[in-house]
Formats: sequence, C-alpha cells, structure tokens
Amino acid sequence: MTAKATTSATFEQDVLNADGPVLVDFWAEWCGPCRMVSPVLDQIQAENPEKITVLKLNVDENPDLAMKYQITSIPAMKVFNKGEVEKTIIGAKPKFALEQDLASYLS
Repeated sequence: MTAKATTSATFEQDVLNADGPVLVDFWAEWCGPCRMVSPVLDQIQAENPEKITVLKLNVDENPDLAMKYQITSIPAMKVFNKGEVEKTIIGAKPKFALEQDLASYLS
C-alpha cells in the first residue's frame, strides 16, 4: 500500500486544507473488497501524482469521521476539493471504472 493514511488528528490538514483534489478511501482491515480496490487506487495515485492525492482512512480507527461523512458501506471513496465533498464512489470497481468516475480530476 503506497497511499498515505490520514486520521482524525490529521484529516483537516491532509484533506480539508489540501491544495487540489483529494480522494479519501474509507476502508477497514477486515473488508475484502477494500483490499481489492487498494492496489488500484495506488496505481491511480502513482500515475497521476500532480492531479489527485489518494489517502486512506480506517473507519474502525476513526469512527467519528466515518459517522460525519455518513459512511454506511465500505469501500467508500469521497473526493474532496477545497474542503468540500465533490464526488462519492461506493464499492470496489476495476481500474477503468474508477478512472471513468475520476475522469474530471485526471484529465
């Protein structure tokens, strides 16, 4: 896993005050689909380092943020831009589908 982790303590600095779009992957260790999507997000981050930042947030370790952003199923990915949620993606998807969902940020 190359995506950096964020936590309740660092979320404001890492995500809300970030320059440019940040995709936050809400995940948990026990979640199989989360483990499947993780390397795909790592690839997208590696191929687009100037366009989007990918961060991971463990919902078990940060339940306050999971509740605040109404995470009811995982994996859930939210794209933040200028501190606001601009896009929500639910569920594990293949790379091409995620790239389509994120096309406006990656182009």
